[in-house]
Amino acid sequence: MKLGEIYRLALQMGMEKDPRGKEEVRRILEENRKRYERLPEKEKAYFDLETLENPYPDSRILLGDSEQEVRVAVAGIDMEVGEVLLADRLREKGEPIDLIISHHPEGVALVNLNKVMPLQADEWHRYGVPINVGEVLIDKRMQEVYRAFLPRNHERALDAARLLGFAYMTMHTVADNQVHDYLNRYFEERKPRTVGEVVDLLLEIPEYQASARNQAGPTVIVGSRERRAGKVMVDMTGGTEGPREVLEKLAEAGVGTIVAMHLSEKHREEAEKHKINVVIAGHVVSDSLGLNLILDRLEERGVRIIPMSGLVRVSRRGGKGSP
Repeated sequence: MKLGEIYRLALQMGMEKDPRGKEEVRRILEENRKRYERLPEKEKAYFDLETLENPYPDSRILLGDSEQEVRVAVAGIDMEVGEVLLADRLREKGEPIDLIISHHPEGVALVNLNKVMPLQADEWHRYGVPINVGEVLIDKRMQEVYRAFLPRNHERALDAARLLGFAYMTMHTVADNQVHDYLNRYFEERKPRTVGEVVDLLLEIPEYQASARNQAGPTVIVGSRERRAGKVMVDMTGGTEGPREVLEKLAEAGVGTIVAMHLSEKHREEAEKHKINVVIAGHVVSDSLGLNLILDRLEERGVRIIPMSGLVRVSRRGGKGSP
């Protein structure tokens, strides 16, 4: 596959599984176009043109020619300088690696992480939180995330990849949309009655089985296995952790259990305060599930994948690996 084909496939898959729906995604792209057209000419040079066709600023090609052929890619959750050097060492040993695929964003994709977060307000609205309330809450949290990532050394890993001649791309929200959709459909079909059944259902999925064997499997951090789950909300996409204030609104809307990748201690305390059960499925392993669903499609097209950096690689090609 060409690098541009990989990018377009990942983007298409991300939009197909976007919880907001295709119409809302198209509206966002149209708003980006209008915003660009309204800018003074001197400001257009600094506009992120990628956002005219890509609604996920944290998922993109960061290095490489879109016409470049990709035969072998290394893929992992965090592909930083150490992983870039490891890829180069593998290449020295004979692996013809063309591309580095990172789940977590680097470079401009990391600077722009906050811009994918409005997705969360739409998802809360689907569970009963008024959209006007959700948008106010997420706006404040977006600014916090922007300020947190702004001072980072964003180009560090990319500089290493550039010097060593690798193409580099990130698949963040495009992959998170995959696991979000996968688990939503899974729980809707299986209808767990208790919090313990939520955990047991996760443990039927190969990625979570692997994390459990490493003592990092799904766990209940608020509530108990015996409590009834009620309405189960999967919280697996939208950039990063949302505002803790929304937990009160979700409780009022009738959410009984949240299944999340991770949760800060302050968020955990807030969930406990509002009697919401919380199951932590696992961060890296949930990222792995989402990324795997895209990597399967690349392998089908002839790209060989070498997993590293925490990626729990499970293939579902031919029906394998499904719960």
